[in-house]
Amino acid sequence: MSTLPVQQTSPTFVGMPSFPEAAREALANTQQRDNLRNATHTIRAKRAAVVAEVPEWESLRVAGADAKDEALTHLGDYLEQLEASLTANGATVHWARDADEANAIVVEIARAKGVDEVVKVKSMATQEIELNEALEAAGIAAWETDLAELIVQLFGDRPSHILVPAIHRNRTEIRDVFLREMAKVGRPAPEDLTDEPARLAEAARLHLREKFLRARVAVSGANFAIADTGTLVVVESEGNGRMCLTLPETLISVVGIEKVLPTWDDLAPMLQLLPRSSTGERMNPYTTMWSGVHDGDGPQEVHVVLLDNGRSHVLADTVGRQALRCIRCSACLNVCPVYERTGGHAYGSVYPGPIGAVLNPQLRGTASEVDQSLPYASSLCGACFDACPVRINIPELLVELRGTVAEQGGHRAESAAMKAAAWVLSDPRRLAVAQRGATTAGRLVGDRTMRRVPGLGAWTDARDVPTPPKETFRQWWARERGES
Repeated sequence: MSTLPVQQTSPTFVGMPSFPEAAREALANTQQRDNLRNATHTIRAKRAAVVAEVPEWESLRVAGADAKDEALTHLGDYLEQLEASLTANGATVHWARDADEANAIVVEIARAKGVDEVVKVKSMATQEIELNEALEAAGIAAWETDLAELIVQLFGDRPSHILVPAIHRNRTEIRDVFLREMAKVGRPAPEDLTDEPARLAEAARLHLREKFLRARVAVSGANFAIADTGTLVVVESEGNGRMCLTLPETLISVVGIEKVLPTWDDLAPMLQLLPRSSTGERMNPYTTMWSGVHDGDGPQEVHVVLLDNGRSHVLADTVGRQALRCIRCSACLNVCPVYERTGGHAYGSVYPGPIGAVLNPQLRGTASEVDQSLPYASSLCGACFDACPVRINIPELLVELRGTVAEQGGHRAESAAMKAAAWVLSDPRRLAVAQRGATTAGRLVGDRTMRRVPGLGAWTDARDVPTPPKETFRQWWARERGES
C-alpha cells in the first residue's frame, strides 16, 4: 500500500502561536497574499452577481436562519427523529461525544471490513477530529478525492479556506507537486503536464479514478441531515463526492449534530443560499442525497456517526449558539479584510476566517493562547454579517467572546487599562487631574506623531496614538470665560 505524505503539523495546529504572531509571518509571504487577493476578489464578484439576481434574497436569509434556529432550539427532539428515520431506512447510527469516540467508531468499521484504504468526500468534520491521522495510525490510508483537498494532501499541507482549501497555492506550485508526489501514492502525473487548469484537472481525474474503482469503503460528511425523512445531503462541484457516495460497498458519514434540519421543506432555501454564497453558482453541479440502504443501488451498508465534540457546549450559550447555524459556505472569509491578508493558517484551526474566530473558541474553549487571540482577529467592520446567508451576527459574537477572554484573565494589560480608565472617569476631580497631565504631555510632545507608548504594548504596534491636546475644553472654558 502506498503511504501518504507526512503532515507538517496537526490539522488542529496544536502549539500554534497567537493570531497576531502567526499573522505577522503570513503577511510576509507576498506570493500567498497575491494568491489570496486574486481568489477572494474573483469569488466575491461572482457571488455578488448571482445574489443580485434574487429579489427575495433577504427573505431567503431569514428563512434559512429560522430553519436553523428551529432545529437548534429543539435539537434533541430532531436528532432522535433523525436517528429513527435513518434506522428505519436501514442505516446504523452511532453517537460520538468527542473526536476520540468518532475516530474509534470509523476505525473499527474499516477494520471490520478488512480494508487498508478509504476514499473521502471533502469534510470539515473529519478534519476537525483528525480522522485521517487516526486511520493512518491504524494502517489505513485515507485518500482525499476533492481536487483542492488532494492538492493539500500531496503537499503535506494544511487547508487554508473552508471551500477552496488550496487557495494559498497557485497553478505552478500545483503542477510541480503533482509531478513530484502523485507517483508515490498512485498513478503518476503525465510527464508533459503543464499548469493549465484543464490539464491539472485531467491529471487529478486519472489519478483518482483507480482509487474510486478500487475502494470498498468511503467516508463522507454531510451538508444537511433532514430529520423527518432521514436524508443526508452532500453538495459539491466536481463529481468526486458522487463517486464516493455511490460506488463503495460501505459508506461512513461523520455528521456534526448541528447539520440537522427539521423537514424536507427547510432544505429548499438552503439549496438556494449555499451555492450562491459559496461558489457564486445558481445551483451546485452535484447534489447527492441518500437515506439509508437500498437494494442494488449504492452502498449496501451505511453508518452515520453523529458528532458532538463541543457543540452541546456552544448550544448552551443563548448568544453563541447562532454560530451553529453556519452552513460552511465561506462567504464571510471572502469578504473579510483580515482573512484576505493573512490566509487561513494563522487562525490555528480547520475553521479559519470570521466564523473560525467565533466557532473555534466556543468549541475548544479559551485556554490556549491561539483561542484567546482569535476573537481579536477582526476589525469589526461587519462585512461578514452582511455576507452570511443565515444571518450569523459574527461581530456580536466577537465582542461577546472578547469579554469572555477578558473575564478569564486574558489580555491582562488591556483589562487593567480599562479598570484604570473607569476609576478616573467616575470622578470629575480625578478626570481634571488626568486632563492636566495629558495637556502637559501634549506640550512636551509638540506636533510629533506618537508611534509607540510604553505600557500599551501591541496596541501601538498597529496604530499611531493621537497626540494629547495642549489644552482641554475645561481649560479653554476657564481661559475664555474666567470660570472653573
